Amino acid sequence: MNTTTILDLIAAREAAAAAARDELREQQAKLAAEVAGIECELADLATTRQTLTKILEHEVTTSEPAVISEPYQQILAVFTPDRDALRAKDVCLALGIGTEPKDTEGHRRHPRQAETPGQPAHPDRDPTRPLHPQTEPDIAPRTTL
Repeated sequence: MNTTTILDLIAAREAAAAAARDELREQQAKLAAEVAGIECELADLATTRQTLTKILEHEVTTSEPAVISEPYQQILAVFTPDRDALRAKDVCLALGIGTEPKDTEGHRRHPRQAETPGQPAHPDRDPTRPLHPQTEPDIAPRTTL
């Protein structure tokens, strides 16, 4: 090998190392920006935690809580120390809220199911068509010869 070939190989290796270094520095800059954003979020969360702790510490230790929301006060009144464990249905009954499911889209009837009084009729069902059609016998009148 001659000196020129060796110098060319060294130059190629040097260029590859410089490109790898630049790529790593770009990644480092991106990661540093992400770390800075996460540190900022953590600082905000710490401030929020301290503020809420101060507010709630005062709120919980007072004899008369400052929360004036009527529904919140009703819910707190349901959970008294002398009560046993409550289910969600028990809480709803204690608050006077209905216990019927709110959304019933998933509880559809079969199209041929009989109509229930008070329920809307199926939009595709023809009310004049019987649910179970009667089959007529295939008996033709006999002729005598």
